[in-house]
Amino acid sequence: MMVKTQIQLPDELYHALKRLAKAKEWSLAETLRRAAEQFLARHPAPPATPSTWKPPVSAKVGWRGLTHQQVHEAALDDMEPHLPEDGRS
Repeated sequence: MMVKTQIQLPDELYHALKRLAKAKEWSLAETLRRAAEQFLARHPAPPATPSTWKPPVSAKVGWRGLTHQQVHEAALDDMEPHLPEDGRS
C-alpha cells in the first residue's frame, strides 16, 4: 500500500532529483522513495520506550483505615434518596 503525499523542495534540490531520476530511468517518486529508504537505513529511529510515569499514591484516598461500619455509613450517605412507591415524600 502506498500513501500519496505532497512535499515542498527547494528549486535546486528538485532539479537535481529530476536529473538523477532521468539518468536512472526512475520516476521522481521512485527516486524520493529510494532516498528516504537510504536515509532511514543510515539514521534508524530510536526504539520506543514505554512510559514509566505512574499516578501518585496517597494513603488518604479510598477506604483504607476505615472500619466496616464507617465504609457502610459513607456508602449510605452517597446513595440517592429513596422515594416511597406511591410518589409522596
